[in-house]
Parts: sequence; C-alpha cells; structure tokens
Amino acid sequence: MVNVSVNKYRFLRHRFYEWQNELDFARKVILALSFACLTGLLAQVKFFMPGNPIPLTGQVFAVLLAGVVLGSRFGTLSQGLYVGLGLAGVPWLAGITGMVTLGYLVGFVIAAGVIGWAVEKYYKTRNFHNLLALMSIGVGIIYAFGALWFGIMTGYGAGTVLAMAVVPFITGDAVKVIAAASVSRMITTRQIV
Repeated sequence: MVNVSVNKYRFLRHRFYEWQNELDFARKVILALSFACLTGLLAQVKFFMPGNPIPLTGQVFAVLLAGVVLGSRFGTLSQGLYVGLGLAGVPWLAGITGMVTLGYLVGFVIAAGVIGWAVEKYYKTRNFHNLLALMSIGVGIIYAFGALWFGIMTGYGAGTVLAMAVVPFITGDAVKVIAAASVSRMITTRQIV
C-alpha cells in the first residue's frame, strides 16, 4: 500500500510539471496573474518593527515559488504584474513608505526570473538542498536591490542600510526559504520534462 501511494505521488508530481509545460500562452498568463495575486495576498501579512519603515511580509514566499512553478519567463511576468498593478493602484503592495521599498519590488521580479531559469536549465537544482541554496540566492538578490534603493532614497550609510534593510529580515526570510524549498521539492520532479 505504501509503495502504491509513493508511486502515485511521483506520478502526480511528474504530471504537474508536464501539465505546467503543456499550458497554452493564455493559461500561463492566467497562472502568472494568480501568482501575482498570491504575492499581493501575502503582502497583507506584514509586521512593522519599531523605527523601521520596511515591513516584514509574506511576499518572499510567493516570489520564490513563482520562479519554481512558473519558470523564468512567467515567474518574471507574475512578479512584474504584481509590481506593475500595485504601482498602478491595486492596493496590495505592503507598506511602500515614500517609495523606499521599490528596490525590493524590483528584486522580486529579478529573483523569480533567476530561480525559474535555474530550475528550467539545471534539473539537479530540484533537490531540497539545491533549492535551499537557489532560493537563498533569490533572497540575496531581493536584499541587494532593496538595500541599494533604500540607501539611495534615505541617504544612509552602508552600516545603517544593512541594519535597517537586511539584518532584521534574515531570520524570517530563512523560514520562508525553508518553507518554499519544502513545497517546491514536493511538486518538482528530478526528471527532465
């Protein structure tokens, strides 16, 4: 019985990747919009730390998954839709205070694309440890763009920027990386499809 369940799980996981690759353009755009909505929903899970204009949010989880599930082009599109629609007025961005968080949003788009590209190109990235490393790189991309823009907008020095724009988020984002890698490993196949 256990062997049958394991085989069924493996079949469904492989079928998910086949299904994702077989979708026509319109359905992939709809899926990208769905991930933009998921990112917007998780942006509403936010906590402001005392003295810091940048909230801790659930968005990073959706960004990491978008790259794995949608691949490079449509993962990038999903986050581009999230950012573009948010800037156009959809009220789902998390705490843009004087546009100091715009760099993080740019980082979302790039991180989803890089993760998607790596998962598409290198099927060995689909094991748990490699997904952890890949998603940590994605978070690093988000931090790099976020911290750079935060520094430009505020005029703070590098130490203050790191203390406000990176360090407070490391623990929370590490949890999101582990969660996203776990979910991704459950739905990805190591076979080339």
